[in-house]
Amino acid sequence: MAAQRLSHTTALILKALSLNYRFGFEIMEVTGLPSGTVYPALRRLERDKLVQSDWEPEAEAIEHARPMRRYYQITKAGKTVVLSATERYPLLARFVPEKQA
Repeated sequence: MAAQRLSHTTALILKALSLNYRFGFEIMEVTGLPSGTVYPALRRLERDKLVQSDWEPEAEAIEHARPMRRYYQITKAGKTVVLSATERYPLLARFVPEKQA
C-alpha cells in the first residue's frame, strides 16, 4: 500500500501503532475512532503486511478478568509508510499523543 493511497483514518491508526498503542480499544480511545472503523482497518493493515498481530496469553487475560486482547505491532514496511504519511500529512503527528510509559 503506497502512502498516497493511505486514507487519513488508516494513517491515524498506523500512527497510533507507531507510538506503541497496541490493541484495538486503546487505539479507539486515543484516536476517537469507532470500533467499526478501527478493526476493519487493522485487518487491512495486517493483510497488507504493515502490521502483525498476536493474541496475548490466555493466563494474562484471566489474571486481569477480561477477554483476551489481540496485540498489534507495526512492521518495518509499516514504519516506512507511516513516515511517508506523516510527511504528507504533517498534522497527523499532532492527532495522536506520545504514549506515556
